[in-house]
Amino acid sequence: MTYGWAILVVLVAIGALAYFGVLNPSRFLPSSCTIAPGIGCDDFKVTTADVQLILRNGLGDDLTAVTVTVPGCAASAEADGDDAWNNAAVLGGADGILADTCANGAAGSRYQQDVTITYTGSSGISHTATGTVVTRVE
Repeated sequence: MTYGWAILVVLVAIGALAYFGVLNPSRFLPSSCTIAPGIGCDDFKVTTADVQLILRNGLGDDLTAVTVTVPGCAASAEADGDDAWNNAAVLGGADGILADTCANGAAGSRYQQDVTITYTGSSGISHTATGTVVTRVE
């Protein structure tokens, strides 16, 4: 009978921890930005109204007609009118690109969205690369 009460107390304690979110694994997952191989995500920031990405071209080729699409944002982000994305360069310059007018949720909430990058290589063939951004909204 004593073991039964001890097991019941442990189950109630675990239930209380789970109910209040202490055992929620998403609280312990690190922020990440992963795009396709060859396209590096150097840094990123998600606020309640926009998504800022610092993307680096590591494909070994200069790219043109680059468009970055983030679901939930009103418009696609492009590189400040510059149509070329040179090898080893940051898309959009030092500040990166900004997808604005987004509905990212409240500050502190979990954010996870796919990011789609469409570009044309030097051969003239259009490509699409998809990645994921996981973080907390600032």
